[in-house]
Parts: sequence; C-alpha cells; structure tokens
Amino acid sequence: MRNTLRKATAAAFAATALTASTMLTGAQTASAASADATPTCRTTGLRASLADTDPTQAGMSHRGKLLRLTNTSGHACALRGYPGLGLEDAEHHPLASQTHWGSTYFAQDPGKQTLLLGPGQSAEADLAWAVADGTRVVNASYLEITPPASTTHLTVPFPERVTNGDLSVTALAYRISLP
Repeated sequence: MRNTLRKATAAAFAATALTASTMLTGAQTASAASADATPTCRTTGLRASLADTDPTQAGMSHRGKLLRLTNTSGHACALRGYPGLGLEDAEHHPLASQTHWGSTYFAQDPGKQTLLLGPGQSAEADLAWAVADGTRVVNASYLEITPPASTTHLTVPFPERVTNGDLSVTALAYRISLP
C-alpha cells in the first residue's frame, strides 16, 4: 500500500510539473509569436528627433544628444538593435562618416532588445561625437537616421562639427540612463 501511495504521489507531482511547464512554454511561445507577428517599424511610420541633454552630455571635447524614434503609425511596430547614421551637408549631400555601435562617451549600451512600440510610443538611443580638432573635421548640417532592418532613412537638422566624422550610438531602448 505504501508503494502504491508513493507511486500515486510521484505521478501527481509529475503531472503538476508537466502542466506548469506546458503553461510556461505556452506563454513564452505566445509572447514570442506576438513579437514575431508585430511588423518592423518603417520610416513611413516613424518620426525622428534629437533631444538636447546639455549640460549632461557636454564635456571633455565631446557632445551628445538623445535620438528618439516615435511610432506615428496607427498600429504597433517593433524595433531591434542599432540605428544607422550618416552625415549630410547643407545641400543634403552625404559626408564621409563612420558609426560605432555600443557604449558612448556618456552612456552604457543597453544591448539589442526587441522593443514593441504602440502608436505614439518612442524608443531612444544615445548619440555622441567629439568636437576636438582632429585629422579631419566634418561640418554637418543634417543627420541621416536609418532604423534597424530598414533600407531608407529619416533626416533631421544636425548643425554640428564632428571630429573625423565619427559618431557613436547605443542600441535603441525604451529609456537611456545618463549620469
């Protein structure tokens, strides 16, 4: 009788564990399916802007701004990763520049994560550059911003002097922490 009771208890415990595991896996699958089913944000449904954070992001010959991408579409969309960046002159001609993905002079990189943006919601990244004399100084008028997984860009005014055309940017996040 004792053996039968142990076997019944073990079977009940195994069934409970299997049910809990199935429920957890089902919830994870539903969440992943929801993120996978959400379309990627496209430039036609986004607005780009740069927010001054001075004096927080000014010092030691470096400058920075928060780059924001806001969902202006009527549906949810997803962003994952780093924005592409480029510099333009006053006539919107491309200027020589390089973009470095990761931590900036002012902020730690939050790493890639999938962000689900409802209509009106924003994601941000920290953008930084040097303003010291260098081998080459690029005088920009505009900044091109290419959202992750996109082949087109948005353009915002960017009347800045950029040492060697080097830009640094973090991955997109719901909020970037600054010191």
